[in-house]
Amino acid sequence: EMLADTQAALAVSQEEERDARRRALHDSMTGLPNRDLFDDRLSTAISLARRHDWTLAVMFFDLDGFKTINDTHGHAAGDSVLKEVAKRLSRHSREEDAVCRNGGDEFLYLLVNPKGKKNIERLAGLVSANIAKPIAVGRRQFVVNASIGVAVFPLDGTTGDELVRSADTAMYRAKKHESGCEFFDQV
Repeated sequence: EMLADTQAALAVSQEEERDARRRALHDSMTGLPNRDLFDDRLSTAISLARRHDWTLAVMFFDLDGFKTINDTHGHAAGDSVLKEVAKRLSRHSREEDAVCRNGGDEFLYLLVNPKGKKNIERLAGLVSANIAKPIAVGRRQFVVNASIGVAVFPLDGTTGDELVRSADTAMYRAKKHESGCEFFDQV
């Protein structure tokens, strides 16, 4: 009986440890991977891309008009919007891709081996259109659009940090030009 108790306690502590590890690597509100887990997946993807001569794309999403929702309708409404955007981003991503919440109303999306700029543009457009569909919160409908910056490996960076920085720069350009989506290499 003591053995059974010990095994049960061990099983519980292993499960708690797994939960703690999952919590440490995921955003508590949206359930998406957090930046640490994303960076980890990104560096793995970079190693694979080097080995197989693939491209990768990092898309940096920032939600336009989100601050207004938060300020006008409160954080609960804002949180609901973020959860729904996270769900929509996850729904789009393939097994090999990775999506994360970068904090606030920023999300990162890694596309593994997207096979060309046209395909990246198409995907960015699909995800963007999906995010822009009205989000029901209680009796209200909110619409948020995303500004998207895209960086492509190895052209726009050869490390995870460089790619995220390039995508971030492109995203600010998309915001400024209200163009929806910009690639880092478009000068």
